[in-house]
Amino acid sequence: MTQEIEVQTSSGNVFADLGLENADELLVKAELARKISSIIAHQQMTQIEAAELLGIDQPKVSALINGKLSGFSTVRLFRFLNALGRDVEIVVKNKPMSRSQAQTRVVAS
Repeated sequence: MTQEIEVQTSSGNVFADLGLENADELLVKAELARKISSIIAHQQMTQIEAAELLGIDQPKVSALINGKLSGFSTVRLFRFLNALGRDVEIVVKNKPMSRSQAQTRVVAS
């Protein structure tokens, strides 16, 4: 017996698709945390070394790397990126006419 699976196209924000409040903020924080985690891994830092550099304890680094972001503000994640030697640039611009809604996103160069 085969059960048909209903597939729904994503909006591009899994948090919005799940109906969570502050979906844009959650997506931005997740993208920032992913970038921070990627930098830590690329630099082959231990969690203890990363904690020292970021000014937090190792369990908080573990939480950050594992996507447990409730204790981290966006501004705090910006500071972590600065501590890791990255500039953070915020650009505000008009949305394209082709989109009905404006969006917030993280773009890494």
